[in-house]
Amino acid sequence: MSMNQPLTGCVMKGPKSITLDFAPIAASFLYQSAALGIQTSANENCAGDEALCFEFETPRTAPVICQITRWEDPSRQTPVSENIMQAACGLMSVHGRTHRQPKPLGLNYVSTLTAALALQGSIAASIGRLRGLPVSSSTVSMAAAGLLSMSQYIAGATASEFPETAKAAKTTGATCPLPGSFSACPPFVSLDGVIFELETLDAGPWQKFWGELGVSSAAAGKGWRAFLLRYARAAAPLPDELPLAISKLTYHRISQICAKTGMAICPVRSIDDRAQDDDARQLWQQGPWSFSSFSSEPKPNGEYLRAGGALPGEDLPLSGFTVIESCRRIQGPLAGHLLALLGATVIRIEPPGGDPLRGMPPMAEGCSARFQALNRLKTVREIDIKSAAGKTEIRELAQHADVFLHNWAPGKAVLLNLDHGDLAALNPSLVYAYAGGWATDCAEHVSSNSMPGTDFMAQAYSGVAGKVAGAGSSRGGSLFTVLDVLGGVVAAQGITIALLNRCMNNAGAKVTSSLMSAATLLCAEDFRDIYSLPASGSKPSASIINEVYATKQGRIAVECPDMDTVLRLAEALDITAGIENKGFQRCLSEVFPLRTADEWAELFQQAGVPSAVVIEDLAEMQALAYLQPGLTPGSYTQVNSPWRFK
Repeated sequence: MSMNQPLTGCVMKGPKSITLDFAPIAASFLYQSAALGIQTSANENCAGDEALCFEFETPRTAPVICQITRWEDPSRQTPVSENIMQAACGLMSVHGRTHRQPKPLGLNYVSTLTAALALQGSIAASIGRLRGLPVSSSTVSMAAAGLLSMSQYIAGATASEFPETAKAAKTTGATCPLPGSFSACPPFVSLDGVIFELETLDAGPWQKFWGELGVSSAAAGKGWRAFLLRYARAAAPLPDELPLAISKLTYHRISQICAKTGMAICPVRSIDDRAQDDDARQLWQQGPWSFSSFSSEPKPNGEYLRAGGALPGEDLPLSGFTVIESCRRIQGPLAGHLLALLGATVIRIEPPGGDPLRGMPPMAEGCSARFQALNRLKTVREIDIKSAAGKTEIRELAQHADVFLHNWAPGKAVLLNLDHGDLAALNPSLVYAYAGGWATDCAEHVSSNSMPGTDFMAQAYSGVAGKVAGAGSSRGGSLFTVLDVLGGVVAAQGITIALLNRCMNNAGAKVTSSLMSAATLLCAEDFRDIYSLPASGSKPSASIINEVYATKQGRIAVECPDMDTVLRLAEALDITAGIENKGFQRCLSEVFPLRTADEWAELFQQAGVPSAVVIEDLAEMQALAYLQPGLTPGSYTQVNSPWRFK
């Protein structure tokens, strides 16, 4: 039975008018709602400038309020925008590491994350209501979404053992992720000017590839470690010898060498390129998830009530649900982490001896701080899933679970006899979730190169990297794990949606999401324009001023979306030059160094000018009052749950 719109019959009511800073969030929120089959309508009771509010109602529950705020601290009402929040939560700094200066990502990234988390929170709240929890509202802030995207990087910067902080880098150089030149960092550029990504998960193809290019074994070996750690550090300072060798060959010749040595290669494509793919329009129309039902004959009402039925007494919507997670790296573990934050019991399957990433520095109390950031709330079971005994143990766990989540390589589930059909036969009410790189868990890839479905390859193929490059913030894409993080949020969101459908219709389901589908979510408005379809909401025009300025101490991000804000900025800075003159921009550059970033931020807050001090050292975030509600200190700084239920 098709379930591509599993929430048909549900209603989302929202405000008639939306302030400029909430417009990108509202556009993504309404796009996702429509893709799920949710009927949307206006509601005068949802009006307000301090928060963006929606009412979500299912056929079986009273409405729950979905509230989206700017900051975690309700007393802080400073106006914001996408780039202001990227500056305030550290994302701008992490993305700019290869440039040695903060850079805006060039995407409505925090806004898209916020929308996805807000929708998931309202759906989770409705699950709680169906199970007897008297929850009336769910609240998510832009700041909480931004901090969530930074959780691994914050953990690495604040770990108790050899943290990777900007301060340590300046004093010792030992943990600095930024040696080498910008030109030596991925993506690469061929002799004929093609910008492209390379990928391999093994050292063998890497060494063979560079050997074919005449690069010394020592330089290739040094480059391998930097290349491998780019997922963790958002930087890959390669020896100059590597990109120099690349620059002497055409893209066609490099592709031939990749095929010979087992390396994967993908050019940085544009959104227009992606829109021409056969699957692009369908993926955009259905949203970032694909749902299918195990059975066309749902069980009688109430028969699904097993471990995930009535609430066990805790006050979180998914308390009592059991999730089996067999995932590696970032996307899948983050999805499991989010379900745990919603109250689910998550049993994480690791190989005998434990996940090797547990030992990845920097460490905190004997375990990788980055690893802990995504896995601290889970129970661990060490199982050899390739052995007969291990597969039997997995089946036994799945038989009594509510969710089975994995991100195995394409086709592996079928080979292990642990595909959705295998587990559905044991547990028809199970939600079987696959968080892949490309579209499905079948043994097919999007190209003849059999590209691995990793973050940076998906960025290049999907058009996201091209969009980032078009904004002028990089040559192509970001070494910040853009799609791994958003992909994890999308996977958890899809599981929560399937659980709500199960609560209403008593049917198990399979839900598939991917890095590629997460990329589509980031480009939804672009596809709408390409396919010449009407927008789901008002689209904000480009800001008049949207810059990062150096000050007496630190940097400050400032955005003026309209002329009224520009006038307030000019008044606050005591600039008399005409705002339409070239001299105005020159005056800005001359005035900002007269005060510190903190001083300017306080002044602009009073003037109502969207601004934020650019966070350049993630270790300092815990000391900021307006971010403290979202963080918990310890052996590393933990990012708290993005949701608050009332």
